[in-house]
Amino acid sequence: MSLLVVGSTAFDTVETDSGRVEDCLGGSSTYFSLAGAKFTEVRLVSVVGQDFPDESQELLRKHGIQLDGLEVADGKTFRWSGKYSSDMNSRETLDVQLNTFGDFQPNVPDSFKNTPFVFLANGAPATQASVLDQVESPRFVVADTMDLWIDTAKDGLLELLGRIDGLILNDEEAKMLTGETNLVKAGRRVLDFGPKLAIVKKGEHGSFLFSNYFQYALPAYPTERVLDPTGAGDSFAGGFMGFLAGCETLSLWNMKRAIIYGTVTASLTVESFGVDRLAESSRQEVNQRFDEMIQFVSV
Repeated sequence: MSLLVVGSTAFDTVETDSGRVEDCLGGSSTYFSLAGAKFTEVRLVSVVGQDFPDESQELLRKHGIQLDGLEVADGKTFRWSGKYSSDMNSRETLDVQLNTFGDFQPNVPDSFKNTPFVFLANGAPATQASVLDQVESPRFVVADTMDLWIDTAKDGLLELLGRIDGLILNDEEAKMLTGETNLVKAGRRVLDFGPKLAIVKKGEHGSFLFSNYFQYALPAYPTERVLDPTGAGDSFAGGFMGFLAGCETLSLWNMKRAIIYGTVTASLTVESFGVDRLAESSRQEVNQRFDEMIQFVSV
């Protein structure tokens, strides 16, 4: 089944101990789309400026990503600049230029409104809710959020949580949202706000999936070559949602497999700056890492 994503498309300037790149293709919807497209058709809703090159659009189209919802507005494309710590576990934002994304009001094309699987990438809860107002009876909706919205728009976020099936956030955000200091308690508490699933990311330490019926924990894929962790979370979400969109049922077994596919898809992303490694990788390579991951966690 098709998969709709609404989020940012950007140019990133990134510095790590491995080097520095300027204005590489990025943004939450870009990473998500390239990951999800390895499993199913992805429909993208985002905004870029007049400076967005044709070759970047062609890269997305080459992977089967539908761009009817990509608005080209007057002005420049969203830009972000950041520097990572030596252990890659924290980063400093050096510059943010929202540009066209600052006034972004998602407009879901009519041809996209019946998409059964919907991912609301990180954004203001009011903006995410406006997407739900436009789509028609989606089967499965997952949203991403961050500490900014928990701090500044918590009421809107809590209202959104009552309308979605799953929430993705990191461990500190889960604790911040719920007021719990224990991660397991925080994950369970998120479910009290409405979602059926809460996926809590712990970076290099893996992820947890919480539901009212089961809990599942998975380590990260053990990659030795980490150049740039930007977009890993969005790639995780793309692999997770993309795999589920191709399943007949949203069963416990498929949820567990989806978490693994999200994990190994994210592991590809971190092996290059920007989207290059993710874009170049094949479904066969993803499947190979899936099989390896099964061996890593089996007893």
